[in-house]
Amino acid sequence: MADLEERADVVASDPGRAGVSVRRRRATDLADCVRVLGDVHTADGYPTEWPDRPAAWLTPDGLLAAWVAELDGRPAGHVGLSRSDPGDVAPGLWSGRTGGRPELTAVIGRLYVAPAARGHRIGARLTASAVAHARALGLHPVLDVVATHPGAVAFYRRLGWTLLGSAEQRWASGRTVLVHGFAAPRG
Repeated sequence: MADLEERADVVASDPGRAGVSVRRRRATDLADCVRVLGDVHTADGYPTEWPDRPAAWLTPDGLLAAWVAELDGRPAGHVGLSRSDPGDVAPGLWSGRTGGRPELTAVIGRLYVAPAARGHRIGARLTASAVAHARALGLHPVLDVVATHPGAVAFYRRLGWTLLGSAEQRWASGRTVLVHGFAAPRG
């Protein structure tokens, strides 16, 4: 496990994408992550409901790890990987399709890229980091996407993710939304 943690802290840079790096999130990154999340919420309406405590929202119970992308040294994106929560749709859909226990999944979430940093494959690189970590833990990566975010649905389809199905999800606010569950491609 120490070896896994050590490898996960190494900055991943892509020679074809000068100035882009992905690294494990540190506690000191949270203020910048919240600021970028605010920019994304203003531009795209994600998250659909702005959290009362955005830093806590980025650090949900069951968080296994989180990553930050930087573009030219500035925070440009974020993703988290968590144990499945009883409210998540994708683990149950994956279980129904594969026969595997939902506990064998890890949920990718809180993925966003700053509007000004798009076009550098940052979302794909953040997703790849979370997928690799889930697999290193022996877990299958899954995720939920709110149906009203067609850009996110198209993004995961471009990455080769499999649509498992759709279901209604009840949020803590009392709102019920339609979400699509996806599973990462076999790797």
